[in-house]
Formats: sequence, C-alpha cells, structure tokens
Amino acid sequence: MKTLKFKLYSHKRNRYLKRSINAAGVIYNHAIALHKRYYRMWGKRLNCARLQKHIAKLRKRNPFWQLVGSQAVQDICQRIDKAYQLFFKHHKKEVRPPGFKKVKKYKSFTLKQAGYKFLGGNRIKIGSRVYQYWNSRKIEGTVKTLTIKRTPLGELFMVVVVDSVLEPELKIMTGKIAGFDFGLKTFLTCSEGFGVDSPQFLKVSLNAIGKASRQHSLKQKGSNNREQARKHLVRQHEAVSSRRRDWFWKLAHDLTNKFDVLCFETLNLKGMQRLWGRKIGDLALGEFLAILEWVAKKKGKQVVYIDPWYPSSKTCCCCSHVLESLDLSVRRWRCPSCHSVNDRDRNAALNIKRVGSPTLGVEDVRQDLILQSLLDA
Repeated sequence: MKTLKFKLYSHKRNRYLKRSINAAGVIYNHAIALHKRYYRMWGKRLNCARLQKHIAKLRKRNPFWQLVGSQAVQDICQRIDKAYQLFFKHHKKEVRPPGFKKVKKYKSFTLKQAGYKFLGGNRIKIGSRVYQYWNSRKIEGTVKTLTIKRTPLGELFMVVVVDSVLEPELKIMTGKIAGFDFGLKTFLTCSEGFGVDSPQFLKVSLNAIGKASRQHSLKQKGSNNREQARKHLVRQHEAVSSRRRDWFWKLAHDLTNKFDVLCFETLNLKGMQRLWGRKIGDLALGEFLAILEWVAKKKGKQVVYIDPWYPSSKTCCCCSHVLESLDLSVRRWRCPSCHSVNDRDRNAALNIKRVGSPTLGVEDVRQDLILQSLLDA
C-alpha cells in the first residue's frame, strides 16, 4: 500500500467539504456518547454493527448528518470500535479510551469504495461537486480509500491510499554496516566515527513562537483579530515542523546512500519524554525513524533494532566488560579490564553495530555474502 497526498485548490465550494468534516465531528461525538452510556448501563462494549445501524437510522432524520457519506460514517464507527478494543486489551499500559473532540478541530473523513470519482487531469468529484487539486504526481494502482483532511489553517488536503505498484528499486550496494546511538547533545553518533548534530528547530524558533502566542492571548475571544493571531501562531509551528521534516528526509537519504544496514537501539520514547520533555519533542526521534525506514525499504536497505535493555553505553567495545553503573554525566570512561578509554556515544554505537549484526534477516544472496565477509573480517 502507498499513500499519496495532494492539496486542494482554495475555492468557495470548499466550504461544503468543511461542513462535511464538521458533520463527521458531530457524528463522532454522538457515537462516543453512545459508547459511554452503553458501558455505564451494561458494562460492555457497544457492538460496531449495532452502532452503524443505529446511526444510519438517525441520518435519515437529520439533514446535516447526510452531508457525510454512509461509508464515511461506517469508517468513523470502525475507528472508534478499534480504539475501544485497544483500550480494553491494553488498559493497564496507559492506553486511554477515545474521548470527545471539538467539532472545529475535527480533522477528516474517509471514503472507501464510493462517494468520489476521478475525472481525469486534476479534477475529482466528491458527492455532487467537482473539486480541483494540485496534481503533483500520477496516481498509479487501484485506489482503496480517499481521505479529506483539514489543517489548523483551514487548508484542505486529499490523501489517497493505493495498491503499491512494483517500481524499479535503485540499489546502491556499499557493503557497509553501521551502528547509531541517539543522544541529547549529538543527534546521532555513528560507529564509523562521525556525529550528526541536530539543528534544534524548535529551540531556535522559541522566541518567535512565544511572541505569536502572547499576541494571540491578548486578543479578544471570538474576534477576527484573535483568529488572525491564531493562524499566525499555527504558521510558526508549521514552519518548525516543515524544516525539521525536510532535514530528516535529507539525512535519511544521506545515511542510506552510505550504508546498507543501519543498526539502532529500541527507544522508550514515552519514558524519554517524561525525563527530558521538550528536548525530546524537538529531536522527534520517532518521526526520523519512520522516515528512515521508508527510505531504506525503497532503496533495498535494512534498519535493525537491538534489545532496548542491552547496556550499550556500559559495555566496553574492546573487551565486552560491563560496568555496574554509569552516570549520565560521564561522557568518557576508562575500562577497568583492558584500560581503554571509551567515549560514551561512540562506544554505544560500536556495541549497537556488534549486537545488531548477527540478528540480521538477509533475503538477498548478494547482500548475504557482503555481510558475511564483513562479519568474518
């Protein structure tokens, strides 16, 4: 499966799509209320099929709800049902049940087999109206779902999910494997001896964001000036997100061009967020790993994760001696066994590479031979 994203042209008729998103938000909140009421009365989860049948009856009496297609309503019920299934299964792991959402902040609705039709070029028919979008790339394959999304600025995007089409993979075989260690001061430390510093886009833009936030809070609620100030604040946050994402894509392409296999330590992002807060949010390690996995898969490379409990920083990369404890403030330490001086991040990267190498599941015969020669060297 492949996801394509297109921006819709700004036009007066877009207000119909925005009204449909608002109607989807009302239906979502009504379904959540029914779930909560049913659980209070019977102590069980409401069946998805019964919920869909009940809302279908309500749609016939409510013209506003009819702005949302029947398949979009079914998708809303299915997503709520899946969220409750995860909650009842993992409620002991801090998984929360789905809650109410503000209608103005509700983001999207999804159509599956019906409710839309591509008219060729850059035109699409959704419901009874035709819309235009920026046709930045050709849609190949069978369209599975179409989602209309609304950003905080009020812009509309069209997200199309299609069957993946076999594309010629551009494989640049380097025969190299590397381990990487994430850090707070250095974004990535490579086992090959170089580091990558994070630009810390949020930290650089904090003054501009703080000024925009103060201007927004001073405006009178409900006024047009407050709405303009809100959009200005949203643009500041989107600029940070866009610059960070662009840097992630460039870094992912650079690393996959240099190495065939990239080894990382499995991260507990929630725990790191509790300890270091905004710093971890600015680094956005989870977003980078998702982008890196996508680029690696497209180029025929591999991303390997080792056990999160492996003491990569406390293990000497020369003799494998493990320290009993190592404070986070200690950046360099001397091994009591072999007396070698280890840099904390570089030592962790070398250990991640050493542990990640034997766990590889190699499919390509050529890649298998290259990795075997590396491990035997």
